[in-house]
Amino acid sequence: MSMAEKGTHSVEKIGGTSMAATATLFDNVLIAGRSGPDLYNRIFVVSAYAGMTNLLLENKKTGEPGVYGRFVADDESNDGWRAAMEAVRTAMRERNAEMFVRPASRAEADAFVDERLDAVTACLDDLARLRSHGRFCVKEQLVTVRELLAGLGEAHSAHSTALLLRDRDVNARFVDLTLWNEEDPRTLDERVTEAFAEIDLATTLPIVTGYAGCTGGMVRRYARGYTEMTFSRIAVMTGAREAIIHKEFHLSSADPKLVGVDKARKIGRTNYDVADQLANLGMEAIHPGAGRGLRQTDIPLRVRNTFDRQDAGTLVRGDYVSEEPRVEIITGIRQMQALQFFEQDMVGVKGYDATILDVLTRHGIWIVSKSSNANTITHYLSASAGAVKKVITDLEERYPDAAISAHPVAMVAAIGSDISRPGLVGDALRALDDAGIGVIAIQHQIRNVDVQFIVESPDFERAVCVLHNALIEDVRDAEDTASGRRAA
Repeated sequence: MSMAEKGTHSVEKIGGTSMAATATLFDNVLIAGRSGPDLYNRIFVVSAYAGMTNLLLENKKTGEPGVYGRFVADDESNDGWRAAMEAVRTAMRERNAEMFVRPASRAEADAFVDERLDAVTACLDDLARLRSHGRFCVKEQLVTVRELLAGLGEAHSAHSTALLLRDRDVNARFVDLTLWNEEDPRTLDERVTEAFAEIDLATTLPIVTGYAGCTGGMVRRYARGYTEMTFSRIAVMTGAREAIIHKEFHLSSADPKLVGVDKARKIGRTNYDVADQLANLGMEAIHPGAGRGLRQTDIPLRVRNTFDRQDAGTLVRGDYVSEEPRVEIITGIRQMQALQFFEQDMVGVKGYDATILDVLTRHGIWIVSKSSNANTITHYLSASAGAVKKVITDLEERYPDAAISAHPVAMVAAIGSDISRPGLVGDALRALDDAGIGVIAIQHQIRNVDVQFIVESPDFERAVCVLHNALIEDVRDAEDTASGRRAA
């Protein structure tokens, strides 16, 4: 196929939770009532089944080690990395048993799993033997180990999905970008170009691994957001008409579990500025790096709910701005650290900010927001207290006369494509004050995309509900009332 020309096809990414709901996925997304030519002109990039990458690497939420974590720890106990690998094999085979009706297809899926796991296990065995000699340093190889293990989850899900589609008489093709047995890594764009060079999208449905083996390493560069980077580059390189992400929820005005299902509403339309702010707060519509490529090539992004087949989802475009200034989403971070650096001699002197940023970078700390005045710099960090304590130790060695401290806080943000409505911040502050919620700090950028309210951590949930009520529900009710009067 021709690269980089606007096509008639879509590129669609399926998240792990959606992948695990196999029957619903086929009914609502992969097949969804289509037949014949309507099944094609789509490319699907798939994540590993929910929980599988946790078993291979480590649990994303709890940090419990998987195969990789146990191998790094040189864990040779009964719960060592070999046992963890067998747990992965069991989980993948159990998943196959749940999905496949045809015995031949299930046998093929199981054989594929065994082949991949056996090959990677052999690699780890070789490294383990080298490490046991003591004179060999395998630390540099651990990055490659992490990449190899990550790709196993997507290889399993993509291969099984293609098999299941072929069982339903769909001409699906398993497109393996994992580079699991190749010695000549290429860039991601080169791998995509090569993989799709001979595929006719009008008659073939590609099911693509969300992990791609390429120079630089996908996990090293993008952590657990690598599937969205693969998805984005395929959309850009193949000139997609539209990029679609299938999630297990609608992109809503707030977490329905906090504000109530009856009060949260689907966004419907927004822009990439808003998507970036959400990613910064950990509520990803799309990884910021992935969104950048789509935005630069003017490819719209649609976020759909796998479990709501009839709903068109939320459309994200680069040029969208709401007709009237309004808040679209209330969200935030429940637990974060405010790192405060005070130095009386800072006034008029350069270099302090650069040094702080360097230390934060070396410790891998995520900066959500920052502020400064003449002698104080405050960074709001998505990090544990222990991690920030190490940062403080490093900074105190560099600046022994500075007063450096960290405080647990929460951040609640009001976000929208245009939030320039006069009085918005005042309304928010009054609502919080009426609810007895103290505001520690406010961040409001000139671009008018978000306002961040720093509050005490225990006040997070109430602050979300209060601001959603004041800035979205009350405004919506007022608009509905005004609309009714005009109609009358």
